[in-house]
This record gives sequence, structure tokens and C-alpha cells, in this order.
Amino acid sequence: MLVTVTGNGLVAQLMGGEEPHVGAVVMSVPRPSLAVPGALGCNSFVLPLVGHKDDEIAKPVAEEMAVHYGRTVVVIAGIHVENASSEDIEQLTTNCREAVRLLLENIKR
Repeated sequence: MLVTVTGNGLVAQLMGGEEPHVGAVVMSVPRPSLAVPGALGCNSFVLPLVGHKDDEIAKPVAEEMAVHYGRTVVVIAGIHVENASSEDIEQLTTNCREAVRLLLENIKR
């Protein structure tokens, strides 16, 4: 995962597999939570490429980062594994979540 810190947010690239590509772009903008007073939630804008499912990992990653850092986050995702099994997809998702966990632990707010 490559992350660039800008003046007003973060831009993350979550790419890999056999053919890294742009499969989805998600922008998450933090805002006061509608459910929990004093907490942050976010609004997300999702742009998936037709026929791609990269938004399914990009959206939760962008939202988690936006809430954690309190800044606008853009995630560009594209992970492709030809004929991926459900186990492959589960492992890719686990690996992406672990990358985000490490990022949140190691890059200060």
C-alpha cells in the first residue's frame, strides 16, 4: 500500500495481484457521526470501473482511514488474480485489512 500525505488528506494506492490496475476510486470525507455523539463518521463517494469489484475493499479501507485520521482519504484500488477462488479472495481481503492495520498503527494521526 502506497500512501501520499497531501495538505488536506491522504491518497492511498491499494494494488496488486497479477495485474495491478485502476478498478475503483473511493473518496471518504470525515464528518460528525450521525449515530455516536462526539465520534466521527464519513461520507463516501464510490466510482467502480464497470465489471470490477475493487470498490468492495476500497470503500471500507477509505472509510477506516478517514475516521482514524480525521482527514479526507482517496483510495485507488486494483487487485487482479485470474480465476481467483473464494479462498484467494478471502486471503486478498485479509492481506489488505492487515496492510491498513499496520498503516494505522505506524503512521500517526
